[in-house]
Amino acid sequence: MARVRYGARTEAEIAAARTASSKLPDIWSTGVVAVWESDPDAVAAVLPPPLKPTARPLVRVNISKVDLPGYPLGAGSFAVAAAHDDVEGWYPLVMPMTHERALIGGREVFGEPKKLGEVTVERDGLVVRAALARHGIAFVEVRGAVSGTLPLPEPARKTDFYFKFLPAVDGSGFDADPVLVHCVRNEKVRKLERVTGDVVLRESMYDPVADLPVHRLLEITLGEKTTDQKGRVAERVSGRALLPYIHQRYDDPRQILDGPPEGSV
Repeated sequence: MARVRYGARTEAEIAAARTASSKLPDIWSTGVVAVWESDPDAVAAVLPPPLKPTARPLVRVNISKVDLPGYPLGAGSFAVAAAHDDVEGWYPLVMPMTHERALIGGREVFGEPKKLGEVTVERDGLVVRAALARHGIAFVEVRGAVSGTLPLPEPARKTDFYFKFLPAVDGSGFDADPVLVHCVRNEKVRKLERVTGDVVLRESMYDPVADLPVHRLLEITLGEKTTDQKGRVAERVSGRALLPYIHQRYDDPRQILDGPPEGSV
């Protein structure tokens, strides 16, 4: 009988896949990063407990093209500064990806708020434009011109915070208590340039980042970097406390109650 491809994989096949994943070479991305100070009340309002605001109400957008073997990937992140106990990092609100493979792994393994979207990074001479778009709306756009070369930073360790959860089958909350994930990235930069420009936030009912306005733009950079990442469960959190924020993950929070019509499956 020909192999049934939906059938079980052998232990050897599973081990080979794990080995291949652990031996990936450095993957370099080219991206624009913008950081600004926003409204402190707005930043605090989007943080589910136990996350808390940091001393400065910072917002960061990262818009990149990634040189993945076999196909290019557009990847973005819109995040606010946050702290968990004595660890400071970033809490992403939305992470548009251009391919399903990057979307699935991040959401199912780490709990990342990834969604399919359009990611643009363009350079024409000194002129730079980068944007994140979904549903036909470029809800973040960074525009400017390269104005100088910056010294390369030392390799850095950075932390992102995610909540990993499964909505309950009966629509009553969650199947089990959600977990707060610390995702630690080791970042190396091989090229970095200063960009003089601005950040435009456009109104979108699906990605309402315009609620976190640019009060003071701190920096825009264009760089080439590579990162690795490892995640760990920091703690289990209250489902009741997280539930009011669950809409952050979905275009329509009612969709977590969607199921197939009776008798359709």
